[in-house]
Amino acid sequence: MGTYILKRVLLFIPTLILVTLITFAISRLAPGDPAELKAGMGGERADRGVTKEMVEKIREQWHLNEPLHIQYYYWLSDLARFDFGKSFKDNKPVIDKIMERVPITLLMSVISVLLAYLIAIPIGIYSATHPGSALDRTSTAFLFMLYSLPQFWIATLGIIYLCRGSGFIELFPAASLHSVDYSDSWPLWDKTLDLLWHLALPMIIYTYGSFAFISRQMRGAMLEVIRQDYIRTARAKGLAERMVIYKHALRNSLIPIITLLAGILPGLIGGSIVVEQIFSIPGMGQLAFQALNERDYPIIMGELTLTAVLTLIGVLLADVLYSVADPRIAYSKKS
Repeated sequence: MGTYILKRVLLFIPTLILVTLITFAISRLAPGDPAELKAGMGGERADRGVTKEMVEKIREQWHLNEPLHIQYYYWLSDLARFDFGKSFKDNKPVIDKIMERVPITLLMSVISVLLAYLIAIPIGIYSATHPGSALDRTSTAFLFMLYSLPQFWIATLGIIYLCRGSGFIELFPAASLHSVDYSDSWPLWDKTLDLLWHLALPMIIYTYGSFAFISRQMRGAMLEVIRQDYIRTARAKGLAERMVIYKHALRNSLIPIITLLAGILPGLIGGSIVVEQIFSIPGMGQLAFQALNERDYPIIMGELTLTAVLTLIGVLLADVLYSVADPRIAYSKKS
């Protein structure tokens, strides 16, 4: 196992270089010149007093006048020193801007993952152990409906009908993380309640698609496992149904759920562009959306690089957990 993990970690380096090379090239293909935007020549509020010489000076400062492979070399050299560069927008270090946004995105993502799994796994187990029942048919139809509904549409409907000022059911605030009268002098309990109140609706929007998908995966995996011969043997030996399901079937049914970790881990940091943008939540998703609009290449590459690293770690973690869930899966020295 140790040799396998070491080989996978060493493989991270060429994989990461290839991923960043592709994403670097794609980011430069987007229309628009960040130097012109910075100088004020681009957009509806263009400053006519800006000269081409000023724009060229900005391009030279940011190495945008160099060939693409030279630009990538400069960026990769900085990355080797764990330096993501500085934002084109305000010249702040990229890592500082990312660290400012990570806490709220991480909080939302962790809550979302926990809620999704706590809801999805029991539903999936029940549906698989009671196939064709009224509750199984109802939950299947309802979850497929949830999974098919786009986030932006549900979020918009939530603001229109459920938020303050809507004139309908005013249960939640429409935006931001704090109330208008929020004060740092508030007790910790009041601050926590205020934050949770503002996050309630975004978290519902953020989570519903995930638990709908996970529950269907759990149901399918469980149905496949409980039809295996060793489950019939366990039942024939007289074991209690609860022990058969939760001790023998559940463990092997977790393999597809573990596979989802490869996508969940980068999502913990990446956040949701749709939810954060619609509800004005200052997280990583909103930062990425703003960076794309402003052609802020260092921010874009910083977020994409972190996402790539977390994806690779997620895949490795999933491989390790496979052997924990199913001892038959072993990584020998030859693997």
